[in-house]
Amino acid sequence: MRFRLATWNINSVRLRLDLVERFVRDEHPDVLCLQEIKCDDGNFPLLALQALGFPHIAVSGQKGYHGVATVSRLPFKLIERRDICGRGHARHLSIALGEENRGTKSLILHNVYVPAGGDLPDPTLNPKFRHKLDFLEALDCWFGGMRGKRSNRMIMVGDLNVAPLPTDVWSHKQLLKVVSHTPAEVERLERVQASHDWIDVMRRHVPPEEKLFTWWSYRNRDWRRSNRGRRLDHIWTTRALDGAAMSMRVLDPVRDWPRTSDHVPVVADFVVQ
Repeated sequence: MRFRLATWNINSVRLRLDLVERFVRDEHPDVLCLQEIKCDDGNFPLLALQALGFPHIAVSGQKGYHGVATVSRLPFKLIERRDICGRGHARHLSIALGEENRGTKSLILHNVYVPAGGDLPDPTLNPKFRHKLDFLEALDCWFGGMRGKRSNRMIMVGDLNVAPLPTDVWSHKQLLKVVSHTPAEVERLERVQASHDWIDVMRRHVPPEEKLFTWWSYRNRDWRRSNRGRRLDHIWTTRALDGAAMSMRVLDPVRDWPRTSDHVPVVADFVVQ
């Protein structure tokens, strides 16, 4: 099974539907995972996405906030919309791909949107930051409790809202006390990664010594010149799919599109036996 997988925090799918259409025309993804769609299920632009060639669609939406959606040219089975942390937030859904392909074992694709965490990196004074840490701890417990680390075929994509490596931010020293790169967040994300032996696909293709960003603040008027970015968006696989991602690209030119998201898409091409 060959497929092109893309993940993108779109920051309102209805507001930026034209950009989704442009991206799909340019890149032809087989599976597109969107985060922060900012609409409930009933207001998701279902017909527009179907018209783009995605007959298979799963949505976990919420009015005005959060929300994830997975749209696909390939048939899939909806597995779960998980309420991680029990806050009633729409931040996860998982699907099974490949069940219709003879000779190919199915794989589970998780689409995740981790809370941003607010501005103050203090879980006592900032409930949003406490929620973010709780969310990561819940992911750690969930994946750590699953059996079959060696055999499970899973991919996790999305806006994980943590830049774990020093080269995932424009200045490691200056951002150590800035939400998304604090030691508390990085340590918990590392625990999530270890919980099921997840592999960082992006760093399989770009060495950890090199800078790699997927997000640039709206506050930067000349974002490319200043390049004060962070890698908040991720693609991970379990060990059973190690090497299945044949290529990976961060589409930073999308950041120059009019009225675009502050995140850019990440695309990976997979070959799965």
